Amino acid sequence: MARRALTGVLLVGGASTRFGSPKALALVGGETLAARAWQLLGEVCDERIAVGKLADGLELPFDVLDDGTDVRAPIAGVVAGLRAARHDVSVVLPVDVPRFTRAALHELAAACRDAAVPPSGPLPGAYHRSALPALEHALATDRLSLRGAIGELDVAIVALDASLLLNVNTPDDVQRL
Repeated sequence: MARRALTGVLLVGGASTRFGSPKALALVGGETLAARAWQLLGEVCDERIAVGKLADGLELPFDVLDDGTDVRAPIAGVVAGLRAARHDVSVVLPVDVPRFTRAALHELAAACRDAAVPPSGPLPGAYHRSALPALEHALATDRLSLRGAIGELDVAIVALDASLLLNVNTPDDVQRL
């Protein structure tokens, strides 16, 4: 079977309240989390879109699409990314999973129906354009839980190595990497 054309959506708009500064700019091995994730998406995807809040003024080496909302919730970034995507399937990656791999992105994309996610939750994940109406409706009605919004979709659960899903929430987490 031919590989699907993919859009990579990088979520850089988190509030980073526990982290204390923008996670996207945290350094791991001399490289920002955002740059690492952007490069990973470039190795797998035919198109990349970074989504966040322009008002945050993050100095990143790529353009950021404003999610167009006042809310700080991943669902806003996923919706904006899917709206802008040229391809039917988008792999969505938050900046704070620095151990994620090309193989894991391919697994999610290959399994995608309306969506494909690991057992731990909706991010990282692959989302088909068919998921957009339900996600837009959830966002428009202030149901901001991405986990809740995908509950009504045809979602494949993809077993991924838990170590790939390590989430960076504090500066100490970065130091442990």
